[in-house]
Amino acid sequence: MTDLFAPLTVGSVELPNRVIMAPLTRVRSGRDGVPNALNVEHYAQRSSVGLIVTEGTYPSVVGQAFPYQPGIATTEHVEGWRRVADAVHGAGGRLFMQVMHGGRISHPGFNGGQRPVAPSAVAAPQSTYTYEGKEPLPVPRALAAEELPGVVEDFVQGARNAVEAGMDGVEIHGANGYLLHQFLAPGANLRTDEYGGTPANRARLVVEVVRAVAAAVGPDRVGLRISPEHNIQGTVEEDHDDVVATYGALLDGVADLGLAYLSVLHDELEGDFVQGLRRRFGGVVLVNRGRRWGEMHHAEAQRLVDGGLADAVVIGRAVIANPDLVRRWQEGLPVAPADPSTFYTQGAEGYTDYPFARV
Repeated sequence: MTDLFAPLTVGSVELPNRVIMAPLTRVRSGRDGVPNALNVEHYAQRSSVGLIVTEGTYPSVVGQAFPYQPGIATTEHVEGWRRVADAVHGAGGRLFMQVMHGGRISHPGFNGGQRPVAPSAVAAPQSTYTYEGKEPLPVPRALAAEELPGVVEDFVQGARNAVEAGMDGVEIHGANGYLLHQFLAPGANLRTDEYGGTPANRARLVVEVVRAVAAAVGPDRVGLRISPEHNIQGTVEEDHDDVVATYGALLDGVADLGLAYLSVLHDELEGDFVQGLRRRFGGVVLVNRGRRWGEMHHAEAQRLVDGGLADAVVIGRAVIANPDLVRRWQEGLPVAPADPSTFYTQGAEGYTDYPFARV
């Protein structure tokens, strides 16, 4: 039996416990995407978790998915994130940056006026907020095959920039309906070339990205996040046999690398599918239920780790509202609820003003 608060080695990093801060979109980095004093304080406050994974951070402006999202594409971005990394390390913490390309979940109203890109010219069925108000997501431009090495290079350069900024590693975002997940899902990927059609072809770009990033910064500094069957933002995976084949091809394509971890968001964490992915990956696996399926509480987190069903658990809202969540769980202290009305605002309220336990 492994305790939730026991150390865990993740790649080249030793974690003091197995409570992982989820990559949580908080959009507080200004129009230029440069992390600021608020970001520094927010992340440093939560340094007692085993590992912080930053919110999704764009490696190129065309991949920006939200207004006020942080980037890792410019010198100014690197300097801003260095201040975050220094503060977290100074408080005894460890952090990976989630590198994320929004793909079709983007808009000219905040991505420099560019038409979003995607595997195919199929719009996501939703609207988004721009600096001028709410707008429908446009039909994206299908990426030509000869452009895909440039997409891979965007991830590679973003990872290099993250390491330069002082991050302990990077998490490649292959989940939640963003670009890499769009390539994986048959409803978003209608391609007929070597990057579409079969499960192995749809997994190809994700494999290429992960392998290239691992070669650039070291596999022990690279994690991968996936959310099979999440069916979010129009990225729908409803054929379970196809999902098994697609994610099997993905993991077979990266299993030899010795990555730091695989992070899986799914409803049935104890089921044959997720546990099969865990065995197929063969390394450290983090699990996350995700808010659509209800928050994971201390008892469930402990049960998953104790039962050998996960090496660590990824926690979202509870870490937002409780910067000292690890202490609260360890000592049985009350856990405060998060306020969703402040998740995506731009000020300190609901970001840096949640109190630490005073007991």
